[in-house]
Amino acid sequence: MAKIFFISCFFTILLFGAEQNSSNFIKQKIEIRELKKELNDFYNKKETEYKQRKKELEDLLSKIEKEKQEIKKIKDDNQVILQDIKGEVQSKTAKIYNNMKPKVSAEIFNKMIDEGNIQDVFDIILKLKEKKVTLIMKFLSVKNASQLTLMIKDYTKNNTKG
Repeated sequence: MAKIFFISCFFTILLFGAEQNSSNFIKQKIEIRELKKELNDFYNKKETEYKQRKKELEDLLSKIEKEKQEIKKIKDDNQVILQDIKGEVQSKTAKIYNNMKPKVSAEIFNKMIDEGNIQDVFDIILKLKEKKVTLIMKFLSVKNASQLTLMIKDYTKNNTKG
């Protein structure tokens, strides 16, 4: 009987220990589920915030691109206006120089070139009649005439390539 008592005590202890392990296991399982739920809630919250920030950034980028295109259009429009103004000024300037005496034109051009404005002189010469340019070249300093000749040569070479 002592054997039976000992065996039943042993099984009781085992069962109690197993129940305790089982209740600890269930308790841990519940804690893990709660932790998982908290992590999922946190992740979902952060995911929502991320999507919201991403949309805000995309909207901002879209707005910036739109404004950038508007600025480019304004710039392009202004470039066209500026080219028209420059063309008009060059045409009027060419008309004035076409009506001047070649010697007077050459004196003005020599002074402009000496002041570092050879590109301006070149732009005017391109608009003048060829015969007038030939007459003006006779009165330019040799240095200035040679520089302009090279510029005309390069311009003609670059603009006749097809």
